Amino acid sequence: MELSLSTSSASPAVLRRSASPLLHKQQVLGVSFASALKPGGALRFRSRRPRHHPITCSASPSTAEPSSEVKKKTLVRRDDVRNIAIVAHVDHGKTTLVDSMLRQAKVFRDNQVMQERIMDSNDLERERGITILSKNTSITYKNTKVNIIDTPGHSDFGGEVERVLNMVDGVLLVVDSVEGPMPQTRFVLKKALEFGHAVVVVVNKIDRPSARPDFVINSTFELFIELNATDEQCDFQAIYASGIKGKAGLSPDDLSDDLGPLFEAIIRCVPGPNIEKDGALQMLATNIEYDEHKGRIAIGRLHAGVLRKGMDVRVCTSEDSCRFARVSELFVYEKFYRVPTDSVEAGDICAVCGIDNVQIGETIADKVHGKPLPTIKVEEPTVKMSFSVNTSPFSGREGKYVTSRNLRDRLNRELERNLAMKVEDGETADTFIVSGRGTLHITILIENMRREGYEFMVGPPKVINKRVNDKLLEPYEVATVEVPELHMGPVVELLGKRRGQMFDMQGVGSEGTTFLRYKIPTRGLLGLRNAILTASRGTAILNTVFDSYGPWAGDINTRDLGSLVAFEDGTTTSYALASAQERGQMFVGAGVDVYKGQIVGIHQRPGDLGLNICKKKAATNIRSNKDVTVVLDTPLTYSLDDCIEYIEEDELVEVTPQSIRMCKNPKMAKKGFDFAGDQSDGALERLKKYNSYEQLCDNHLQGKDP
Repeated sequence: MELSLSTSSASPAVLRRSASPLLHKQQVLGVSFASALKPGGALRFRSRRPRHHPITCSASPSTAEPSSEVKKKTLVRRDDVRNIAIVAHVDHGKTTLVDSMLRQAKVFRDNQVMQERIMDSNDLERERGITILSKNTSITYKNTKVNIIDTPGHSDFGGEVERVLNMVDGVLLVVDSVEGPMPQTRFVLKKALEFGHAVVVVVNKIDRPSARPDFVINSTFELFIELNATDEQCDFQAIYASGIKGKAGLSPDDLSDDLGPLFEAIIRCVPGPNIEKDGALQMLATNIEYDEHKGRIAIGRLHAGVLRKGMDVRVCTSEDSCRFARVSELFVYEKFYRVPTDSVEAGDICAVCGIDNVQIGETIADKVHGKPLPTIKVEEPTVKMSFSVNTSPFSGREGKYVTSRNLRDRLNRELERNLAMKVEDGETADTFIVSGRGTLHITILIENMRREGYEFMVGPPKVINKRVNDKLLEPYEVATVEVPELHMGPVVELLGKRRGQMFDMQGVGSEGTTFLRYKIPTRGLLGLRNAILTASRGTAILNTVFDSYGPWAGDINTRDLGSLVAFEDGTTTSYALASAQERGQMFVGAGVDVYKGQIVGIHQRPGDLGLNICKKKAATNIRSNKDVTVVLDTPLTYSLDDCIEYIEEDELVEVTPQSIRMCKNPKMAKKGFDFAGDQSDGALERLKKYNSYEQLCDNHLQGKDP
């Protein structure tokens, strides 16, 4: 059966926008919809039959005519190399897919033990189950070397994605077969399309029971249209895969026993690098690694010329700022390892040693005729936090690096590799303002520093506002919440209180979950993750990505309850905690050292409450009956992320290699005595009635003092 529909009179723009209603027929009638949307042709639907013929991409950047400027440079296309980046939203299966690709490309021996998510080599990545840093590897398929770059999926690490996209010629856009395009999918696809890269869409986790490939492909195509992709880019190849099983195919119902269709799509649909083979040497450093023996290692793609071991080069930031250096060692990526080589041709990705103080964004160029390449640009940060020297009574007990000089040097080293982060001096000499893409972005830095032996304090996250035409603007993000219908009411109420505006809501298959999409100020997202888990009983999944700057949304109350604060230094006792836990949930158990001003729990009412949790039972010479057994509630255990979400303007997190504590900021301490949120002089008058604050606490807990 063949259906022909004339499209000769329609413009490409009209065709692309009118095609959406026809997209659902793609799987039913076995048509590659993007290939069918060529202007000036006919739209043809063929009956389904197994598609074992070779993959052909009807449009690809490699078929476009080079411009006059390109012709002058005599650019040549390399056919023996492919450079690709794997991009996706978080938890859509990028790293697992790379594992299967490495396994099937015979990178490892058959009897070699290979751990899961082998690309996530960082300890933090393995603990959290996420990718934080972009990493390189390569495989060989049918005499073609494929350089693969695994990228993070969290929006907070979007700078890693932006940084590596100029090293590649195409991307594998991995999309979950149930969730479809998510906020970070939009972000990474937008960046890839801006670079003009070819895109191969991989619908992953196709073996999920509630998979809906038709919806995913249609949504992805509409996303291409929204992002103003060209007709050639809209003509993408779709591959259906199960990364964990190592299977792929051109149809969701007809998967091969391996990833052969995916490899074929990479070779045929992603063009080889366009290089200036006989031109002057040009290589842009896009990543920096450090080796104790080799020093700084610059990683990047060679854009022109040939780079040789022992070669004298010019290192340029701009045409006016250049210095000379010599390449001591040269490496290329083969399989999972760096392999030394004597020379590298343009188009390949390599690692260069011997250049002191090389920075990301600098160009390694020919000594005589070399010219710098455009530097790497990433989007501006949206959240900032203050880092300061630890001033608590426990400072210096656990940390190895505790001075402001140590703190400054470590933060400056982070800037060399983390382009999306900024560091500025604070109000005092021992305070620094660190800006990043989000709370998680800065939290990962804090955790790394803690493990390296640093001891310091951090303040609450704050958004970075802008003032344009005397109008205050703040960052807004698109939040996507996946929540069961049973708990949708409390979640919607919570997001409404945070000034969120819902613009989309849809149900998902048989799993009984609902997708909610909100545009919400970044301020409203601070501390939201724990609150939304509590409201949904741990079932909601929250994802966010930066959208734009918009008008100030007004005041937002992020925390309703106050804190329980230790009144004096000492060691906690069961006797004191038994009465203190009636006032809220405690963070500490018995036998823990605390200091005055440390936050030891969550008050059950608004306002802070001072507690003496170090009080001991008075000893008398009167024989008494057997002591009553004290039953203590299990204290709350807060991680670093939880503590940073919890604290407010007048609170700090004390970070040491062994402990994470919260305390009131002594620089912002309220004048007078604050008891149960009472900031009036009446609290001081009541204190004078008693011989000690301890006696006042006892009477207050027993209800004798109002």
